[in-house]
Amino acid sequence: MTSPVITARDLSIRLDGREVLRNISMTVEPAEIVTIVGPNGSGKSTFLRALIGAVPLASGRVERAAGLRIGYVPQKLALDAALPMTVRRFLSLPRRISDDLVTEAMSRAGVPGLENRQMTDLSGGQFQRVLLARAILERPHLLLLDEATQGLDQPGAAAFYQRIEEVRRDLGCAVVMVSHDLHVVMAASDRVLCLNGHICCEGAPEVVADAPEYRALFGTGTKGTLALYRHQHSHRHDADCEHDHGHGAN
Repeated sequence: MTSPVITARDLSIRLDGREVLRNISMTVEPAEIVTIVGPNGSGKSTFLRALIGAVPLASGRVERAAGLRIGYVPQKLALDAALPMTVRRFLSLPRRISDDLVTEAMSRAGVPGLENRQMTDLSGGQFQRVLLARAILERPHLLLLDEATQGLDQPGAAAFYQRIEEVRRDLGCAVVMVSHDLHVVMAASDRVLCLNGHICCEGAPEVVADAPEYRALFGTGTKGTLALYRHQHSHRHDADCEHDHGHGAN
């Protein structure tokens, strides 16, 4: 897949009569890792759901590559603790998945051998990796993650993002992540998009970290961490920044 995997064109969303996002345009290229950051209530999760068609658009459109396979890791998933369900059974919902595919996905997600464990017995980190395994079962072209490390400590989050980079390398898929783990996730990204009701800044991580709009929202603490990772990014994007004080819903 050489053309963009997904493109948002002038996308606007209204929820409960209120404008949540306006005039969002973004293209995701094959094998690119794009991170979406922004304050609480800035529309990050809403935008991700719009990409998969889960929320209606007030205007604009989303263009997906022909035959696009999407894997999705939700922000959280509530399971009934009284309902017995093994990891193997969970991965076979709603349809049976072959043992070979399950073994491959579990290995890629970093949790091999847990197939017979009860879902409710997993640690937070194991649970999120099982969700990742489910998302990559069918080798997606695009992997979407909505704050997938919520509830993990910083070492756990860092390990999870390292695994995402390995999945991207192994599958060649594009990745779009919504995250609040600024120090870790900015360094793991090819491009960062800062939302605050609209795109207020975007570009390579080090470019966004220097942008006044980003600093106004998050301060300057990320800059030192990014310096350690500059060698990982061989290309540079110009920042496209526009100041905005509007707020939407996450």
